Amino acid sequence: MHKITKNGFTLLELLVVIGIIGILISMVVVSFSTAQKKGRDAKRRSDMKTIQGGFEQYYSDEDISGNTRYAYDTCDNMTTATYFPSGSRPVDPKNSGSYVYTCTGTATTYCTCALLEATGTGNSGAGCAYVAGGDYYCLSNLQ
Repeated sequence: MHKITKNGFTLLELLVVIGIIGILISMVVVSFSTAQKKGRDAKRRSDMKTIQGGFEQYYSDEDISGNTRYAYDTCDNMTTATYFPSGSRPVDPKNSGSYVYTCTGTATTYCTCALLEATGTGNSGAGCAYVAGGDYYCLSNLQ
């Protein structure tokens, strides 16, 4: 009598291995997605500091002689390429649109905000009353 030897895997064994691989892949994708969001949010925070620096430089340039008439007159004047290191205003890394900013007429205040992807990590109470919700990272004037 010949003994029949079994070579290979059963269908059930293959399905179990494929299922485990699928679970591992889904965990990696979720982790990678979270890391990407955190990276983009870090870029947004950095961009807000860049915009704040540009606005402060504009204020300093316009107020050299003590003439507060120019102060923070319009956001359009303050967001020219002259005041940003890259030669243009920073752009949101995902939405490829501009960030939210507002200036209060001829007063000496401004506010610039970025919508963060990680919920509940913003600081929208930073002197920027026009932004609702806690998912915005905002900076306002230093002077």
